[in-house]
Amino acid sequence: MKRILPYPMLSTALAVAWLLLSGNLEPITLLGAVLLAIAIPWPMARVFPVAQGMHRPLTAARLGLVVMRAIVVSNIVVARLVLGRSDRLRPTFIDVPLATDHPYVVNLLASIITMTPGTVSAIVDTVHHRLTVHALDCADPAALVVDIKQRYERPLLEIFGCSPPP
Repeated sequence: MKRILPYPMLSTALAVAWLLLSGNLEPITLLGAVLLAIAIPWPMARVFPVAQGMHRPLTAARLGLVVMRAIVVSNIVVARLVLGRSDRLRPTFIDVPLATDHPYVVNLLASIITMTPGTVSAIVDTVHHRLTVHALDCADPAALVVDIKQRYERPLLEIFGCSPPP
C-alpha cells in the first residue's frame, strides 16, 4: 500500500481539496480526486523519502490548527499594516536558534514561518543551527523568537520524537 500511497495524509488532503474546489461529487470528479491523490505523491516518494517515526499525531493535528489560525490572524494584521502608514512598520531580521538538526523539523519550521503572512524564512543555516527570519513588523525581536520556538518548534520536536531543548 505504501508503494501506491507513500504519503496517505497528502493523498487524502489532495483528494478532499479537489472535491471541495470542484463543488460536486459526480463520478468523474471522484475519479479525478483519486487519480490526483495517487499521481501527485507517488513520484515524490522517489525524491523525498517517506517520513518515519511521527510520534504524536494529535500534537500534529493541534499544530495544524495553530498554523491555520496564525495564517488567518496574520492575514488580517498584514492587511492593516499594508493599508496603513508605511512609516510605522518595523521590519527586522531575527535569528532563531534551532534545537535540532532533524531535517523534517527544520524544513517544516521554515515552511510554517514562510506560510504565515508577515514573516519569511530567509536563511536556513544548518551549520550554525539557526533560522534567519524576516518579519514585516516586529516591536520585540526576542519575543518573536520565543513565540516561534514555543508555538511551532516545540510541537515539531514532539511530533518527530526529538529531545526538546533543556
